Amino acid sequence: MSPDRGMGSDFRLFSGRANSELSKEIAAILGVKLGKVKISTFPNSEVHVQLEESVRGADIFIVQPTGPPANENLMELLIMIDACTRASAHQITAVIPYFGYGRQDHKSTGREPISAKLVADLLTAAGADRVIAIDLHASQIQGFFSIPMDHLTSTSTIASYFKGKGMSNGNAVLVSPDVGRAKLTEKYVDILDLPMVLIHKRRTGVGGHDVRVVEVVGDVQGKIPIIIDDEIASGSIYQQAEALVERGSQPAFIAVTHPVFVGGYAARLMNPAIQEVVVTNTLEVPEEKRLDGKVTVLSIAPLLAKVIARVHRNESVSKVFSDENIVFPV
Repeated sequence: MSPDRGMGSDFRLFSGRANSELSKEIAAILGVKLGKVKISTFPNSEVHVQLEESVRGADIFIVQPTGPPANENLMELLIMIDACTRASAHQITAVIPYFGYGRQDHKSTGREPISAKLVADLLTAAGADRVIAIDLHASQIQGFFSIPMDHLTSTSTIASYFKGKGMSNGNAVLVSPDVGRAKLTEKYVDILDLPMVLIHKRRTGVGGHDVRVVEVVGDVQGKIPIIIDDEIASGSIYQQAEALVERGSQPAFIAVTHPVFVGGYAARLMNPAIQEVVVTNTLEVPEEKRLDGKVTVLSIAPLLAKVIARVHRNESVSKVFSDENIVFPV
C-alpha cells in the first residue's frame, strides 16, 4: 500500500517550527493535513503550545529537528510531546530528522556529560513512545533509549543523486573523512560500486575541535573524490578536500546528510578544492545559505513519509532499506 492512502482517522501529523517546509512536504506525500497547533514564544523567551484539535486516542507524529538553535528547538519538541500526552494521545512518535547533541555521545575527557543520553531521557520523560531519526552521529545512541528508536539513513537518497551524475569506477572514489565514517561510506560503496579511500585525521583540543589530516590511504590521483559524512557544521571538511587535491585529485564533492551550517562555513565551503556540497533537508537551508548554487539540497521527505506510514500501520521499517538492498540496523 502506498504511503499516501489509508492513514486512518486516528492519524495526526504535527510540525514544530524548526523545519515547517519539510513537514508540509511529508504531509503532502501522505495526503493529510498538518495538525492544528499554535506555537508561540512569550516575551520572557518561554515556549507555549496549544493544540487546536482533539488528539484523544490518536497516533501522533511530531516532526521537529533539533538543530540550531538546539536548545530552543529541543524544548519546543518536549513541550509539544507533553501537550499531546496531557491531551490523552494514544501514541506519540517524535520524528527528529536531525538529532541535536548527537556528537556528545561519550566522554572525550574527564568531568564531561553524555548529553545525547540526557536528551534521550528527556524525550522519554516528556511522553514520547517512539523516536525516528536520520543518520545519527553515532549509532550507539539507539541504545540510550528505553523506547523503540528507528534509525534511518539518507544513503539511498544521496547515492541516487550521484548515480545520475554518471560516476564510474574509473573516474571517482568514495572518501571516508575519518575512521568513524568508514562504515557509513561502505554503504555507498555497495550502491555506487566505487572504490573507497580513507583519510586519517587527528583531533586535538577540548571536544576535538582542532583537526589535522595525517594521511590519505588509497589512490586519488586524477580521480573525483566524494567525501561522505553525517553533517557539516563550521565547514572544517574543506581541510580533507584540500588534502585530496594536494595528492592529485580533482576538486571534491561533499555528500552530507545534515546541513548545520554555522560559523564561518560559507568561506570554507567556497574553497576551490570543493566542487559541490550535496545535503538533505533534514534542516532548513534557505537560499542565502546555498552559496550561489554550490550547495545542492535533496529532499528526505519521501523517506520519512514512507517510514511514518509503516510505523502507523505496524509494518516493518527495515524493509524500506532491504527492498533497496541496503543493510542498515534500523
